[in-house]
Amino acid sequence: MQLLVDFFPLLLFFAAYLWQGIFFATGAAIVASIVQIVWIHWKHGRAGIIHWLSLVIIVVFGGATLLLQDKTFIMWKPTVLYGLFAAILAVGKVGFGRDLIAYLMKGVSLPPTVWTRLTWAWVAFFLFMGVANWYVAFHFSEQTWVLYKVWGGIGLFVLFAILQGIWLARHASTEETA
Repeated sequence: MQLLVDFFPLLLFFAAYLWQGIFFATGAAIVASIVQIVWIHWKHGRAGIIHWLSLVIIVVFGGATLLLQDKTFIMWKPTVLYGLFAAILAVGKVGFGRDLIAYLMKGVSLPPTVWTRLTWAWVAFFLFMGVANWYVAFHFSEQTWVLYKVWGGIGLFVLFAILQGIWLARHASTEETA
């Protein structure tokens, strides 16, 4: 259920795009993001920082897209969001000596060196996703970008999560035997 809630704005964006185009889809994504925050807040008592950052960025970039009738802003939104996530993780590590990924994965116990590697892996992944979004958005058609944004983005996140799980499982078995 949580996965559906997390991807609700993206999936609604896709359905709205197929139905009415980029500007209608942008408006639908803004509304869906607001509904998502309200739902999470109602269900859990508070929404996480990731959801709030996503909402602010979709409202700012989506709002600019609608106000100026220029799809460039909504196409920049994922790149900016991924860049912001990478910067937050990097500043958390370099500036404050904290692996914020450990905070997000509270139930997992790992040695500090593993958390550090995991943090930098996520920084690299978010930077890759930002550059990939930029490249597809501004070197391919709008429709190709929408397909990539929805299905390519989800696919890359799933692949990264699987690879991360394999790496963590391998490391966990190494730690247990050590």
